[in-house]
Amino acid sequence: MNATPTILARARHALAEFFRLEAAGGLLLILAAVLALIFANSPLEDAYQAFRHLPLGPEGHAMTKPLEWWINDGLMAVFFLLVALEIKREALSGQLSSKEQLILPMVCAIAGVAVPALFFVALNRGDADAMRGWAIPTATDIAFALGVLALLGSRVPLGMKLLLSTIAVADDLIAILIIAVFYTEDLQWPALAGAAAVIAAMWVLGRMKVKRLAPYLLLGAVLWVLVLQSGVHATLAGVATGLMIPHLDKKDAVDDNTEHSPLEWLEHALHPWVAYAIMPLFAFANAGLALGELKLADLLSPLPAGIALGLVIGKPVGIVLAAVLMRATGLARFPDGMGLGAMVGLGMLCGIGFTMSLFIGSLAFNSAPLLYTESVLGVLMASVVAAVLGLGWLRMVLPKPAQA
Repeated sequence: MNATPTILARARHALAEFFRLEAAGGLLLILAAVLALIFANSPLEDAYQAFRHLPLGPEGHAMTKPLEWWINDGLMAVFFLLVALEIKREALSGQLSSKEQLILPMVCAIAGVAVPALFFVALNRGDADAMRGWAIPTATDIAFALGVLALLGSRVPLGMKLLLSTIAVADDLIAILIIAVFYTEDLQWPALAGAAAVIAAMWVLGRMKVKRLAPYLLLGAVLWVLVLQSGVHATLAGVATGLMIPHLDKKDAVDDNTEHSPLEWLEHALHPWVAYAIMPLFAFANAGLALGELKLADLLSPLPAGIALGLVIGKPVGIVLAAVLMRATGLARFPDGMGLGAMVGLGMLCGIGFTMSLFIGSLAFNSAPLLYTESVLGVLMASVVAAVLGLGWLRMVLPKPAQA
């Protein structure tokens, strides 16, 4: 019996489930951000701020922190764990596993990081404090972008969804490296050595072919505490843990029901929680910007303007130019169903930074509340504009579905 049709059917089902989760989660993410803005600009503002600063943890203990901290440093570690699982699976058995599949999204992602950063630097190079936010406009929010793309329904070719998601995965990988290198505080070497020992223990478990998830996740919890104490941002413990989870079937991205991959099982288990709970909660806790005191001059100041221009203009310019050059030189081709117009629209949607941009902003300006507020303004402004422009452009250039 030929198993190929069954494998292809499961692959299509897995892709459909992935896009359904991401798109629905993206729409929920938008709703959470809108609710945060409503709460922050209404008589409910005091209740909203009380929610964000609700202390959690044993009274008087060093780990008693505001709810916002637990979301940004705790729950977001789970988000980064999922990102690492997706990156590892894609690298071993998915869209990043072959040179032909990898080259276009990877080059587009690199250009889509570099060009927005240049836009930001051009506007803020004279302000050393603002320059800490240079990486804010380099991110793409896959859930938000796919949520907007879902509004176009069947007009969107599958190749476009795959390219967008793969660029976003590569983008996340670059963002992780940026956070690790540029947003690390003073290092505490004993804690860092302990973290390295825990990662080594996970690696040994992998070499011993341990398939049960419990040992990896318990060590991951210990790793989170040690990384938190080391000066490296605690969410990177989620990245390291995800990369250590074993993926048994490297040739097939979909399980064949005979031997499940621990990585895929955990990814599938976490995905709904991250899409429907963690990311919306992060958006609600971080997007509540009070707009009452804002003036036009605030929108045009270098920090939010650099973020907005980087995302709205820099992202599509970098991605589209990279894609066109790759096609012109014969190194890669556009996915089936995509022309230059669709590629421009995809570049516009990649300008929706949101979750990762807000997160990088919280790292860059954790001790500068005014600059953080300006960065949130820039991210929200850019994400809305990029979403509206991308949706409007793609409505014009994508063919309408055939009438039944």
